[in-house]
Amino acid sequence: MVLVTDRRRRVLDEVRRYGSVSVRNLADRLAVSEMTIRRDLEQLAAEGRLHRVRGGAVAPRAQDTEEPVFAETTRRHTAEKEAIGRAAAHLVQPGMCIGLSGGSTTWTLARELRRVPDLTIVTNSLRIGDEFAGGEAKPTVILTGGIRTPSDALVGPVAVQALQHLHCDLLFMGVFGMAPRAGFTTPNLMEAETNRALVQTARRVAVVADHSKWGRIGLSTIAELAAADVLVCDDQLPAEAREELDTQIEQIVLAAVE
Repeated sequence: MVLVTDRRRRVLDEVRRYGSVSVRNLADRLAVSEMTIRRDLEQLAAEGRLHRVRGGAVAPRAQDTEEPVFAETTRRHTAEKEAIGRAAAHLVQPGMCIGLSGGSTTWTLARELRRVPDLTIVTNSLRIGDEFAGGEAKPTVILTGGIRTPSDALVGPVAVQALQHLHCDLLFMGVFGMAPRAGFTTPNLMEAETNRALVQTARRVAVVADHSKWGRIGLSTIAELAAADVLVCDDQLPAEAREELDTQIEQIVLAAVE
């Protein structure tokens, strides 16, 4: 007979190894009932050793308060971001007004959109604005003013004011992290406010984020998960995360990483 403490240690080992787990899989692996696993997860969550999500649990992460610089983020998960950029570009049609928040994933998408004709681009990203300056289709680019962040986004009251009277067909928003209770987050308070203003401009919101963003929590919430109409992620997103996100978001696109 396995002691409760030993079983819960094995549960934590599974969470640390895979990042997320489901009640059903844990019950099968440990040869106990799903009710027993639920009780274990509730207790471990109460102790702060994991986060409970629908149907399972994810590993806890400390809240991040430092924003990484742009050059650093572009080197992370490059293949995943390129796959996400290609998949997200299929949501865009010629003649649309597209919002693009700051970030390395939206910047990767911008490179795909340079070939789409007759676009109007609204962005608070200096890097994205520069990317379209050399594009084949030469879209109209509306760049907000504001305070420059380490990720080369423009944020703050000037940016928010510039966005208040604009209307986009579709916003692509990059995020620092996404989690069940915290929603979509960022370490930068002013960037959270500016991204909320971007969300208000859009008829539809598509979040572009690779699988590593799941379970990661920044200091400030931009919006709850249900605020996104579409999530474009890579196909390495854990199954438990997909189950949770399916209950919140209308459309989930998982891009195959080459």
